[in-house]
Formats: sequence, C-alpha cells, structure tokens
Amino acid sequence: MRSRQAGDTDSVVVFFVRSLTSLALLVTLSSCASADDPVAGTGQTAESRRLVRIQLDAENPSASEGILEASGEAQRFPVGFGRLGLACAGTSFQDGLTPLGRFRVNAILSDSDFAMEADLVEQSGKTEAELKDSLFRNMSSIDFKGDGQSGEYGIGFISLTPVPPTDQPFQFNTYKGKFRWYSFAIHGTNDERRVGQSVTGGCINVNQDTLTTLLGTLQLGDEVVISSDSPCLP
Repeated sequence: MRSRQAGDTDSVVVFFVRSLTSLALLVTLSSCASADDPVAGTGQTAESRRLVRIQLDAENPSASEGILEASGEAQRFPVGFGRLGLACAGTSFQDGLTPLGRFRVNAILSDSDFAMEADLVEQSGKTEAELKDSLFRNMSSIDFKGDGQSGEYGIGFISLTPVPPTDQPFQFNTYKGKFRWYSFAIHGTNDERRVGQSVTGGCINVNQDTLTTLLGTLQLGDEVVISSDSPCLP
C-alpha cells in the first residue's frame, strides 16, 4: 500500500469544502422555498396542496378573480369585494374594506358542513354540537340591510384569519338577536349580480357554484392569498 501523498490530502480537503458548500446551498434554497411557498411546511405535496389565490382590481372590479389550486389543477372564478376598497396587509379589519395579505381557513360553515378550530369553539362558550346545529342557520337568518332579505352569506361561510396573526375585531357576538361568528370570510350571496362588484362589507363573495366547490375542497388550515396591484389603505 502506498503512503498518502500531499496531493491526496489536498484532494480530500477540496472535496470536503465542496461538500460543505453544497450543503449550505441546499439549506439556503430550502429556506427560500419555505418563505415564498404558502403551503411549505404544511405536509401537502404538489398533488395534494390546496391553495386559493385572489387577485383584486379596485379600478375594474369585474376583472377581479380567484384561483383554486387543488389536486394539481387550477380553477378560476369571479369574486366581489369591499365597497370601500382595499386595506393593506397587516391592518385591522374594517367594515367595507377588503384586507390584502395571507390568511388561513379557521372555520367552514354551511347547512351541511361544520369545521372550526378548537380555540374558536372554546371562545364561543358553546359546545361543538351546539355550534354545528345552529350557528350558520342563525347567521343566515340575519337581515343586515333591514330590507326584509336574509341569506346574505349564500350557502356557506369560510372564515379566514391573518397569517401571521394580527389584532382583529373578530368575535362571537349577538347581532339583531342572533348569535354569530363575526370575521373576515369568503362567502356566498343572495344576489349573484353582486359577484364581480365592489359592494360587500369587506368579505370576498362568490357565486353558488364556486362556493360549492370551495366547501367541498378546502379544509381547516388551508391558505388564501389576496393580492392587488391597486392602491390600498394603510
């Protein structure tokens, strides 16, 4: 067996340095992916990921649209938004303004669906069974405009909370004698002519077909990203 020469030692050192450099690069790329990818770290694969991206146009509301990315496919749909325009990411929710930013689904409500994060159930002061039985029905029965019309959430209500968390006025309360969950949400409408317009109290509204798809696809923890090239209020 020949003895190790100086050239052999140099080769080993170069190989070791290159290996460390490659490892550092991989770690850096992984960190960048986590920061840019809304579903990174959620355990979802490219095939199973569920993500909603919504692009709002304050100058031309009818050009606003959402994209549901699920099972490797993308489905586009029209949306409506707040009558007073857009609020910048990280702001506190205000009536009439639709906030921009990244959000997480924390409750899904309809006549046939009920899912809610455990901390919200506890915050409500009611049991999950009580909420499942009556919460959405109560919310749907509210006549917000005082015009004798109810059902302003359409067939469902998908509650959203900001990521990262910021102080918000979201709460369980009693409104016009009805117990409800007050939050920012994607929901339906009792007048589909409102979809594609800037007329809501701040929530995103969609038509019944779209909402049926969203209710059947989204789960707690899924992400919704709302963006716009239009100016927003800080």
